[in-house]
Amino acid sequence: MYSRLKGLHSFCLEQSVEKEACMEEKNIAIQVKDLEKVYKLYDKPSDRLKETLGIGRGKRHTEHHALKGINLTIHQGETVGIIGTNGSGKSTILKIITGVLNPTRGEVSVNGRISALLELGAGFNMEYNGIENIYLNGTMIGFSEKEIDAKMNDILEFADIGEYVHQPVKTYSSGMFVRLAFAVAINIEPEILIVDEALSVGDVFFQAKCYHKFEEFKKMGKTIVFVSHDLSSISKYCDRVVLLNQGVKLGEGRPKEMIDAYKQVLVGQYTVEESGEERLLDDEQLRALAAGGKKGMAAGAGNVNPDLLEYGSKKAVITEYFITDEKGTKTSAILKGSSFRIHMKVNMMEDIMAPVFAFTIKNIKGTEITGTNTMFEKAFLESVKAGDEKEIVFTQEMNLQGGEYLLSLGVTGYEGDDFTVYHRLYDVLNLTVISDKNTVGFYDMNSRIQIL
Repeated sequence: MYSRLKGLHSFCLEQSVEKEACMEEKNIAIQVKDLEKVYKLYDKPSDRLKETLGIGRGKRHTEHHALKGINLTIHQGETVGIIGTNGSGKSTILKIITGVLNPTRGEVSVNGRISALLELGAGFNMEYNGIENIYLNGTMIGFSEKEIDAKMNDILEFADIGEYVHQPVKTYSSGMFVRLAFAVAINIEPEILIVDEALSVGDVFFQAKCYHKFEEFKKMGKTIVFVSHDLSSISKYCDRVVLLNQGVKLGEGRPKEMIDAYKQVLVGQYTVEESGEERLLDDEQLRALAAGGKKGMAAGAGNVNPDLLEYGSKKAVITEYFITDEKGTKTSAILKGSSFRIHMKVNMMEDIMAPVFAFTIKNIKGTEITGTNTMFEKAFLESVKAGDEKEIVFTQEMNLQGGEYLLSLGVTGYEGDDFTVYHRLYDVLNLTVISDKNTVGFYDMNSRIQIL
């Protein structure tokens, strides 16, 4: 009797475990297991043809591993961000999840209807007008004509392009095009929303509508997978963040932790946990992670612009430059409201009468936002000798709005009455400002509000 009761207890326990596992599995929106994506790269098209036909011996391609053994579980109702440097595999994993690409190895399972904002308007026919393209895209997504009719007013109201919706899409401006494409994609009420750098489209008012819709989706308990270089949005909206680099998942966790790790990746200082121990990335990985190539590594800086404009007489030369946060960590990402420092080291090649050291910060459209120099600040008005080395550190509060900026550095001066440029590096570094509160304009006046 006891053995029968024991057996029944074991059976019930097994059934309970299976039931819990089943319920947990049902709560999974996206499951990625051991995902790999390998591309074959050929030096010339004829090599591809010869290899396909089996002409000659050996392989004629090199392999590029875009994703390497990625495992990821996203539960229903989660907002998960994916961050990483360019070429990390962020867009590749989204395209595999949405079925645009096939994996080389591994499995992907999706539980729910997906709306993907990957390449806006990719399915549009340029000869069709806006209305015709709405029906075309709706049909491709899987909606009937009746269902599209029911959503038409919402789509047109969201796009807000007026009578242009009756004109061929090829006549649209780029702003009108993305507004319509976004409106179509966002208004099909998906269970899972996949977003790849698509929220900052159109003018500021349309962007506000996009983010409002995004917040609506979160409140409705939709599952959202969000890829962006906008770390402010990642910090504000995501419950969990996955950090990729060079096709490898370096980690996942709370937004702040992963953003801090990403800042270290940018300068090749990130440590990876392996078997419970931390290890530094090897030299090859460090070279790959420090975006900006050999000059960036030499300068100790991440996100160095390979196409920077450089000129000057070179009587003084800027040899090193980087940004540090309030903790003294080299980084290109600064939290709004915190203090940070801009560093540059300058070698004097000749005697110079009172050199002026300067920096300016521009937005990505090229508008100069702010900047200063040692002459304005009355910080250094001395002469220097050939062979001298000066390290200049500008310390300030970060009150710019969240977003992407470009940093320029310079050493100038006067020779008699003539203004002279000794060395200038235009748009040398990328500066990312992370913020969960942006106001109007370029900078925050840090207003204090009272309601009486």
